[in-house]
Amino acid sequence: MILTIEITSDFICPWCLVAETRLNKAIAQLDSPIAIEQIWYPYELNPTMPEAGRDRKAYRTDKFGSWEYSQQLDAQTIQATKDDGINFRYDLMSKTPNTLKAHRLTWLAASSDKTTEIATRIFNAYFTEGKDITDIETLAKLAADVGIDKQQTKDFLHTDAGAKEVRELEKQSASRDIRSVPTIKMGREIIVGGQSVEVFLTALQNMTTT
Repeated sequence: MILTIEITSDFICPWCLVAETRLNKAIAQLDSPIAIEQIWYPYELNPTMPEAGRDRKAYRTDKFGSWEYSQQLDAQTIQATKDDGINFRYDLMSKTPNTLKAHRLTWLAASSDKTTEIATRIFNAYFTEGKDITDIETLAKLAADVGIDKQQTKDFLHTDAGAKEVRELEKQSASRDIRSVPTIKMGREIIVGGQSVEVFLTALQNMTTT
């Protein structure tokens, strides 16, 4: 039996990382090992972001009215997820990135069955290591970390390959009325936001009994 979980997320969304972390904890709590297939769908919270991204302080000051308020929001995220084992390092982040290249790399990773691995690596690179996920060299190194050929990744990202396919997947998400991330489809259930481990575990259990 294979359980299919559809995850729609964006790499600049901290709650997408939180949701994935809690989902994995729920999977680990299942009574018996079950094959899980995770399908990742792209979503861009900032589709008009410049390709190279923007200075994070300037961007978030514009968005939230002040840098101080932005920092308060970051602190609230850290406090709300203190039991999740995620070492958020907002202090290391210098820019808010455009995530199209990261989504294209995730699309490429599907051809080698490494979608979840690269998605997890990108999330952690951005949120816990402060890496620039708009940078092709950085993304290629992340790909190599999960066993995807580094040079192949660089060659791929230096073209527009995969961009059309990512845009089409984004349109499909819009047609399913997905308006926020994370949105996770588990069987008949749609779970939105960084819900608790218990919520994910209940949904998984329901999937195994239907």
